[in-house]
Amino acid sequence: MAYTNILVAVAVTPESQQLLAKAVSIARPLNGRVSLITLASDPEMYNQFAAPMLEDLREVMQEEIYDFFRQLEQEAGYPIAQSFIAYGEMSEHILAMCRKHKFDLVICGNHNHSFFSRASCSAKSVIGSSEVDVLLVPLSGS
Repeated sequence: MAYTNILVAVAVTPESQQLLAKAVSIARPLNGRVSLITLASDPEMYNQFAAPMLEDLREVMQEEIYDFFRQLEQEAGYPIAQSFIAYGEMSEHILAMCRKHKFDLVICGNHNHSFFSRASCSAKSVIGSSEVDVLLVPLSGS
């Protein structure tokens, strides 16, 4: 099957370049679209007493993520169609994004090598709820 609209779930880690490289290798022959999604921590989780500073903290965190997205795109040498920052449950956001933007493939990474980490793998919920194909890429570096 040819995939032309790919969503890549990344984290702000060096291993995300592996995921993007895989997406580019699939998309490039058909001049397909590649988009990124990441899960951001909600600053309210860190300190409930810092309410006046939360909006500034959220903006700083988002800017760091967008800088990371730009760095990934630069290293990949392939245009990123869209970039999304999600808060909450990743699988719910991926499902909604696939429906709204008609993605035909989701690429996720997997660091999980032990029994316990495989049992709680976040990619498991993505695979379980996805309505499109999901490619799970094993990532080196734990």
